[in-house]
Amino acid sequence: MGYKVAVVGATGNVGREMLQTLYERDFPADEVVALASERSAGREVSFGESAVLKVQSLADYDFTGTDIALFSPGAKVSAEHAPRAASSGCIVIDNTSQFRTDPDVPLIVPEVNPDAVAGYTKRNIIANPNCSTMQMVVALKPLHEAFGIKRAVIATYQSVSGAGKDAMDELFNQTRAVYVNDPIEKKEFTKQIAFNVIPHIDVFMDDGSTKEEWKMVVETKKILDPKIKVTATCVRVPVFIGHAEAINLEFEREVSTKAARAVLKDAEGISLIDHRADEGYVTPVEAAGEDMVFVSRIREDPTIENGLNLWVVSDNLRKGAALNTVQIAELLDREYLKKLIAAE
Repeated sequence: MGYKVAVVGATGNVGREMLQTLYERDFPADEVVALASERSAGREVSFGESAVLKVQSLADYDFTGTDIALFSPGAKVSAEHAPRAASSGCIVIDNTSQFRTDPDVPLIVPEVNPDAVAGYTKRNIIANPNCSTMQMVVALKPLHEAFGIKRAVIATYQSVSGAGKDAMDELFNQTRAVYVNDPIEKKEFTKQIAFNVIPHIDVFMDDGSTKEEWKMVVETKKILDPKIKVTATCVRVPVFIGHAEAINLEFEREVSTKAARAVLKDAEGISLIDHRADEGYVTPVEAAGEDMVFVSRIREDPTIENGLNLWVVSDNLRKGAALNTVQIAELLDREYLKKLIAAE
């Protein structure tokens, strides 16, 4: 038996990636529905190699009979329509920030905390973490289990696709403007993004952190361990796709580069590429289009006891958003929905 699946925000970067990922992974869907805003209704989006879906209006859509909905339309839209879908019996997997800190909504990365998905029954909603948090906790989970992480200090290098298609267009247009000596126009970013880096993602909070940095703290604690101390500086860089992170870790127990490599080598969802040579590490360009979280540049930190540095890279549109959402749907299918159907 296949499911009826709705993709909400189907015309956006992540929505299109969700459709592609559903097709590539052969998710058991008998019917896939593309939903977006009223102004996008009637547009067509690709599903697989040849199929085309006509976009329907989210506001007019009745979720009755829809089994799973993958949401990525923006937090305000999810706040309005995700509960409406959930109340119709549809299980919502939401990629926005709307429900991540809700204590009744599980925040899931299948390689890290799959058992927590059982909590979806409280509200019929599951939250997808922030893209920068997601790739980090995949890398941190096996290390935490082996050595016990006390503190994590993170600097992110986040691509413009994390801010949407208009942000990608702005990087392209600004880059071209630099070469032809045209005026630089800023709409999506507070400062020029072409040939620049901007230490400002999302809004500023009272303590001087940005909300993106706050998200990394609270989400890591919710997903991995509330006892871990986390501090982050989140930076937007002139890269189209792929987030990178420089991570410094302090552990409870003795750790070495060799031991860390051994733990990460066979960990689920991780590709360890760590050679102390030219090109012996992964950058966002190589990670784009890939499903794995890549770990490189592992080395001991001699300035603290039981310290380690590492470099983590992943495609923020795939593992950082669309892939994780589909993996949650697969987890539901495998561990919960099939069993419920069998019990009936």
